Amino acid sequence: KYDAEQEKVSLGYKQLQPDPWDKVRGQFQVGDIIKGKVVNIADYGVFVEIGEGIEGLIHITEMSWSKKLKHPSKIVKVGDAVEAMVLDLDIDNRRISLGLKQIEENPWDRLIEKYPVGAQVKGVVRNVTDFGIFVGVDEEEIDGLVHISDLSWDKVGHPSELYKKGDTVEAIVLQVDKDNERFSLGIKQISNNPWDTIKGKYPVGKIVSAPVAEVSEKSISIKLDDELMGILPISEIRHDGQDLASLFKVGDEMEAVVHHYDHNDRKIILSQKEISRARQKAEMDRLSSQEVRVRFEDLLKDDREKK
Repeated sequence: KYDAEQEKVSLGYKQLQPDPWDKVRGQFQVGDIIKGKVVNIADYGVFVEIGEGIEGLIHITEMSWSKKLKHPSKIVKVGDAVEAMVLDLDIDNRRISLGLKQIEENPWDRLIEKYPVGAQVKGVVRNVTDFGIFVGVDEEEIDGLVHISDLSWDKVGHPSELYKKGDTVEAIVLQVDKDNERFSLGIKQISNNPWDTIKGKYPVGKIVSAPVAEVSEKSISIKLDDELMGILPISEIRHDGQDLASLFKVGDEMEAVVHHYDHNDRKIILSQKEISRARQKAEMDRLSSQEVRVRFEDLLKDDREKK
């Protein structure tokens, strides 16, 4: 261009040659396997020259099926000849997206075949995070994730409370999600949920008697057995406005009824106030059962007399 006011003339050297991007549309198609040379490496990927004046980008996420890759230089260096797959063509913006991992076997296909849901696996803890642990299974490049909610049937504050790097663990395959690239494992699923047994032993409405283990301003804990505690919140305790510590002492025998289960915090909530109602219900159930039994016996008696 020519700017008379500024007395400037802008020249173009590349315009002496045909624009190579004019040929890209017919030269490359999505899915094509092409060859090129690495001309630049950045933190987010590598640029590959696939024709004179034409470069494609292999983003770091498209370089390896493994998510452990920290930098593209771990795989390629400037000057390397590479093969890649065309993933996307944006002619208007002069962008070509390439993939390096797509020309190799997808390990997620292998995972789906090798590790069906429910299969038991063994591996080594490779990383511990706030939300779970990553477990290396066999020689697979892809680590399985055991979410914190699948570590134990009991509530876990942080995965490091249970495991550290290098620990060997056994787990159950919960899901292999190829589309979202998630390999989900569970450790707690190897054993039965102890709360299923606990609910059978202490059903809602059952009256229990156990020693007081702890007294605080807002609640009382009683020891149901060697490993199990029940919680009585102050709202379920008869105290007439008095401090709980003045009414109850550690070691005192206390009677309460199973009120409900707090599934999120894995707690058995008990009630002292509901004891009378629980006894009334138990008596009504007993009388009802007795009445049915008496009626049944009468029916049998009548039937025998008729015969």
